[in-house]
Amino acid sequence: MIRTSHFGKTADGKDVYAFTIKDGKNEAVILNLGGIIQSLRIADKNGDPVDVVLGYNDVEGYENNGGYLGALIGRCGNRIEKGKLVIDGETYQLFCNDRGNHLHGGQKGFDKKVWDYVFEGADGNTLSLNTTAADGEENYPGNMRIQVRYTFVNGELKISYGAMSDKKTAINMTNHAYFNLDGEGSGNVLDTFLTIDADRVTPTDETLIPHGEFRDVAGTPFDFRKPRRIGEHIFDDDPDLRAGDGYDINFVLNKRSGVYGKVAEAESERSGIVMQVYTDKPAVQLYTGNGLHQNGKSGYYNKNYGFCLETQFIPNGVNCPAYDALGSAVYEKNQIYRFTTAYKFIVK
Repeated sequence: MIRTSHFGKTADGKDVYAFTIKDGKNEAVILNLGGIIQSLRIADKNGDPVDVVLGYNDVEGYENNGGYLGALIGRCGNRIEKGKLVIDGETYQLFCNDRGNHLHGGQKGFDKKVWDYVFEGADGNTLSLNTTAADGEENYPGNMRIQVRYTFVNGELKISYGAMSDKKTAINMTNHAYFNLDGEGSGNVLDTFLTIDADRVTPTDETLIPHGEFRDVAGTPFDFRKPRRIGEHIFDDDPDLRAGDGYDINFVLNKRSGVYGKVAEAESERSGIVMQVYTDKPAVQLYTGNGLHQNGKSGYYNKNYGFCLETQFIPNGVNCPAYDALGSAVYEKNQIYRFTTAYKFIVK
């Protein structure tokens, strides 16, 4: 069964609850504030629990700091150029909150919502978070109903996303957990080995906006097709590294959208913890915490103290027809949006 505890109150007085899901020696804590993964304790090679996600110890930390630590992102994760969303000839001007572009749902995205919750499954061990987004909220069209389910079984934290709108709209949800397989607050992640099953990335301009182009990873700092330390090439003089001050780029996965499978793997030699990423989304953003400068659960988080693997549709795809064949974030009225991402942990 899921254990419920009171985590605190938001600035406007809403109750925030923490839901603890046990899986043998492992344990996940999810908040109904933004669907945040607040803690994820994995038994390391010595059997000791290691909290592998960055976060805060109270509601104020999540409300007063940036970075979207552990949060659900929506309606549209990542960036939309100049906040311009055109659907059937009608232009919707979204809120611009990142270098003149729309980022992670705008001023008050899904990460800021306090979600309703219910426990599901025969054993009551599935956490279902539910909310709505009104027509015109953040200037997106359509009244939308959203449901996100969390399960944690056999070392696998699975997040299942579902949504539907009463108008044609855009949706591109993800989770923004920052991982450190040595333990949050333990230092940078540059020695972590990473593999991503992607032959191409989508290069960006200086504001991290893709414009319909592709770049082969062969011979570049973005070739993670075989295990490579995150820090091996992070300081190379490359335009797509300079734009993000480190890795902050979309990888085009080698599998098709809608096909579920393993797409990435990270490993810590120190803890022995291996994290495998599974999804049916067509792309994943690697972000190496280049903007981290804040107090966290166990101390101060500096630059590169965590990495994110954000499964997604291609950023700014709503404005780039060249990306349509790889999956579109534009959904018809009453069309069901349904995708799954899982983080599976094993120990070597």
